[in-house]
Amino acid sequence: MQPGTPLLAIVDNQYWVTANFKETQLLELRPGQAVEIKLDAFPSHEFTGHIDSLSPASGANFTLLPPDNATGNFTKVVQRIPVKVVFDSNSICGYEQTITPGMSAEVTVETGK
Repeated sequence: MQPGTPLLAIVDNQYWVTANFKETQLLELRPGQAVEIKLDAFPSHEFTGHIDSLSPASGANFTLLPPDNATGNFTKVVQRIPVKVVFDSNSICGYEQTITPGMSAEVTVETGK
């Protein structure tokens, strides 16, 4: 062992997905809202969850080298904002060992509109 060497990592056993919504879709999204999650790996099973949090900035702002969009043409580009969606524990019962990072998902939020 040396100073600064990680000994272990403590992680929660919570399952979540990061849904990248368009900034124009965020008006009606709030933490706690119910969410429907469909994983491509399990097309016949519908998972449920809720919105945990909305990112404070677009994904582009948190990259190592953010894009410089100063081209001078002033074209608006709709940004994507990461939204953390947590699976309901009863929804993933029996799927815990088969849900893995990197899977493709489709997330639907019922906003009443």
